[in-house]
Amino acid sequence: MRQFICAVLGISLASTLVFGTPAETTIRTATERVGTQAIAEGAPENWLSYGKDYHEQRYSALTQINDENVGKLGLAWAFDTDFNRGLEATPIVVDGVMFVSANWSVVHALDARTGKELWRFDPEVPREWAKMACCDVVNRGVAVYQGKVFFGTLDARLIALDAATGKKLWEVQAADTKEYPYTITGAPRVFKDKVVIGNGGAEYGVRGFVSAFDVNSGEEVWRFYTVPGNPADGFENEAMKQAAETWTGEWWKMGGGGTVWDSIVYDPELDQLYLGVGNGSPWNHKVRSPDGGDNLYLSSIVALDPDTGEYLWHYQQTPGESWDFTATQHIMLADMEWQGTQRKVIWQAPKNGFFFVIDRQSGELLSAEPYARVNWATHYDMSTGRPVETDRARYRNGAEFIRPSSMGAHNWHPMAYSPQTGLVYIPAIDALFKYGDVEQYLHKWGHWNLGVVLEQDAAPNHILAQLMLKQVTTGSLLAWDPKTQSAKWVVEYARPWNGGVLATAGNLVFQGTAEGEFRAYRADSGEQRWSFDAHTGVIAPPVTYSIDGEQYVTVLAGWGGAFGLISGYEQEGGIPPSRVLTFKLGGEAVLPENPEKTLFEAPEPPEVSAEELKAGRTLYHEYCSGCHGTDAVSNGAVPDLRHLPGVFYENFDKVVLDGMMRKAGMVGFGDVLDKEDSRLIKAYILTQAEEDRKIRETPSWWMRIKMMFFNAVANVLGWIMDKV
Repeated sequence: MRQFICAVLGISLASTLVFGTPAETTIRTATERVGTQAIAEGAPENWLSYGKDYHEQRYSALTQINDENVGKLGLAWAFDTDFNRGLEATPIVVDGVMFVSANWSVVHALDARTGKELWRFDPEVPREWAKMACCDVVNRGVAVYQGKVFFGTLDARLIALDAATGKKLWEVQAADTKEYPYTITGAPRVFKDKVVIGNGGAEYGVRGFVSAFDVNSGEEVWRFYTVPGNPADGFENEAMKQAAETWTGEWWKMGGGGTVWDSIVYDPELDQLYLGVGNGSPWNHKVRSPDGGDNLYLSSIVALDPDTGEYLWHYQQTPGESWDFTATQHIMLADMEWQGTQRKVIWQAPKNGFFFVIDRQSGELLSAEPYARVNWATHYDMSTGRPVETDRARYRNGAEFIRPSSMGAHNWHPMAYSPQTGLVYIPAIDALFKYGDVEQYLHKWGHWNLGVVLEQDAAPNHILAQLMLKQVTTGSLLAWDPKTQSAKWVVEYARPWNGGVLATAGNLVFQGTAEGEFRAYRADSGEQRWSFDAHTGVIAPPVTYSIDGEQYVTVLAGWGGAFGLISGYEQEGGIPPSRVLTFKLGGEAVLPENPEKTLFEAPEPPEVSAEELKAGRTLYHEYCSGCHGTDAVSNGAVPDLRHLPGVFYENFDKVVLDGMMRKAGMVGFGDVLDKEDSRLIKAYILTQAEEDRKIRETPSWWMRIKMMFFNAVANVLGWIMDKV
């Protein structure tokens, strides 16, 4: 008997070594079935691709959770990640297994029914590379295909994992980070045995491109550049030669930009690949292309042959882009009747504030109507397909307030579409930005190179600054009819940077908010039917799936991203871990309370002149605000420089100039700052800390009177700015 048992155990062990554990075998079998056809079909019980299927409409046919019973929705489980920064990923769900990426490009495989972690892979991104990421240490998701999980890393690698075990199969450096400050935050797309990825870094001065790799070997199949390089080096193809005719000056020395950092969409019906191309590098058109020119293929949708990467067609939304008006926002594929003819179209609501309907066979512009307030253009001339710009647009005669802001009227947060209502649901933004030329442009490797002044006008004090932020920067959920090119309904939000959207056949639209709620609305009317306190801002898009006939809804909760870092919103309380939240009907799980906020008292500020303080503010906003927030108000996940332990102020130069905390992500800026600059920045921060301390020490009765006064002032100023 003992020999028999040993033999059975030996066979079992051998089987496990060869085939894996039963759980691994199940995952491998399920994920190996995920191919081009499975993604195209988009079975409702799974969520197999970034936008659910290749049309990227983010619509689910599941109806168990609907507008009648959604009030019974409760938390089924929550999974805490290791960090507390912004989460932007779309989970991929395959037969009860969830694959999701988090901060620092860490990937988790979870049991989609319980939240139990099955495996975890950390690509060990060097923390100092965060300096090269314009928009937080985020990642928008993975791709699953033929038993593999693919994802990009913040330091621009593309990695393939075994979906069953999380073990690395191959890794390639998708962009050269030795010479250029590239990053990857977007989700890969997979089709026809190729995995395609773009990159980021336009704010730092890189040249954008997209690459396709073989899913099995990681070998590069093709590469398409989105802007031309140095003409003296020759051109990669005819498309780059033609594009170069639309540029002037020596743009290649500044990178050019055009990074495809988010939207890449495969069209299985037409067998075309669409790229959403980003902003110029630097932003300012007058700097990078001083004698004018449209600067192809910036701010364009470009169609490629998916097998070869060969150029097919393009449509440029914002010629001569000069405002960070990217076309990288969500590209959605649809079929619609247009002026009596059935057309295969692209729907897109990019940053520039116009909703585009484009024939995806030819690139012909069918319609472009404003879905938000804009003042840079009045309309599009349909005979030329070009915008008609206003006099203020190019800020030729001095700084101008432009609407939308550099955040755009819609940023990366995905839209959704419901065929039941015929509406596209857009996470819209209403904001403006003061654009002005820099006195002298100097390109700095590894730093933001915008060609415009990033620092915005200062409010007289911290209270008014917070109130004005709420007055001039808001958000909404906009239900847009693409046939009539008009809004059907809108839900207003006090803040922008609200989450991506999910639409379901249960007549529901789900969206998280910047203020920490996860909400469900009726898709036909916008009536709110349910909400959940997520304990932190929710910017990621939800997904839904079913296991054994039970429907779940999942969203990632974690406040951050570009606006989350730079906005300067004061956060109440401590910041919880960033989480995966999953809901079902009758769910009864409860989130723990957030930690208390810890405030260290900074030393008193030194005596400095008004001119020195102004100089310190300018330096702070040029080099520090991208991570630590406008006016030195942090989002809480990144240290608030007004409330550091004393040792940091004592070693300020060593941290800021020498990079003493490099391994924690705080690199040194000694290449662009000196001790005098450091002194001025420190003086500005300590002055902000002193103001904050005085506010906290103000008696409540006096604070109420002050708030009434500042509210009145903010309302008046807000009314004035509203007219811009």
